[in-house]
Amino acid sequence: MSLPAALLAATATPSPSPSESQTATVPSLQDAQESATNAASWVEQNWSTWLAIGLRVLLILVIAAVLRVAVRRAITKLIDRMNRTVQAVDGTALGGLLVNVERRRQRSQAIGSVLRSVASFLIMGTAALMILATFEINLAPLLASAGVAGVAIGFGARNLVTDFLSGVFMILEDQYGVGDTIDAGVASGEVIEVGLRVTKLRGDNGEIWYVRNGEVKRIGNLSQGWATAGVDVTVRSDEELDKVKSTIDEVAERMSKEEPWNELLWGPIEVLGLDSVLLDSMVVRVSAKTMPGKALTVERELRWRVKHAFDAADIDIVGGSAVAAAPEPAPDPTAGMAAPSAYSNTSSPQAQAATPLTPPSVAK
Repeated sequence: MSLPAALLAATATPSPSPSESQTATVPSLQDAQESATNAASWVEQNWSTWLAIGLRVLLILVIAAVLRVAVRRAITKLIDRMNRTVQAVDGTALGGLLVNVERRRQRSQAIGSVLRSVASFLIMGTAALMILATFEINLAPLLASAGVAGVAIGFGARNLVTDFLSGVFMILEDQYGVGDTIDAGVASGEVIEVGLRVTKLRGDNGEIWYVRNGEVKRIGNLSQGWATAGVDVTVRSDEELDKVKSTIDEVAERMSKEEPWNELLWGPIEVLGLDSVLLDSMVVRVSAKTMPGKALTVERELRWRVKHAFDAADIDIVGGSAVAAAPEPAPDPTAGMAAPSAYSNTSSPQAQAATPLTPPSVAK
């Protein structure tokens, strides 16, 4: 007889009536000995099962803890190696071409934290399922429900899954970050927020664009590495090229030594040569490597200085004011016209003489 059955039988005995309360029987020593024997036999029959379940649960917990510590330590070493690689190029010419060393370091730390959290969730979640299976709990309905829910989400929220996966890879690959100016195809502007589903951009006119990560097919990051400032100077075709080039070189040298342009310019301002030559004009191409996002500012300043220098050097720019030539007399519009004919006037004698006679009427 098992212990629960014995306890149930003990509690199922009818309570004595008020008349029998005075003559209630006291359990004898033999009854107590029998109950203790039944409980001991029940424990003896089930202790091996309890011990096996406990050892199995303990083994699962130990393996999960060891695996979790090993995976987290591996992720930490990987992140530390990424940080050492970034520190190795910090301060060098290659480091100047990187987006931002401190930003990369913070990004690596954030990625490490996310990976450690995901690893812990997967390991401990699997261990929890194994422990439930150890207690002989049927996991089939739970797993079947999760599978059906996953399939329903996969078919009903395809765009959401695509946006989420695209956002994960964008963050892992560091395609752009907050503060970068990007061209995402569907919209362009400064990144003000990066999410797993939506990227928020600030446009040039102040508008805010909400771009779904799944809709982005290509990304042009205008804030990574360096930018190129290009200026096309259009002059007359009869200008002396050496004079034009020396004037632009003087402007470039003077601008490169002044603040804040010496910090915005990451390379010398170069005259690349003639971009095109026409009958009445020619285009001289000027280029310079600048700080990311400062190309437009450098172009405007360079145009301003080149215009002043050309005015001082008497170099005409196509499209400017020119000396007006003496106006020629306008031709007489009636010079090529013939004199009017006398027959054009129906009342003139010539027109009257040329008028045909009316034939006489024929009498019937």
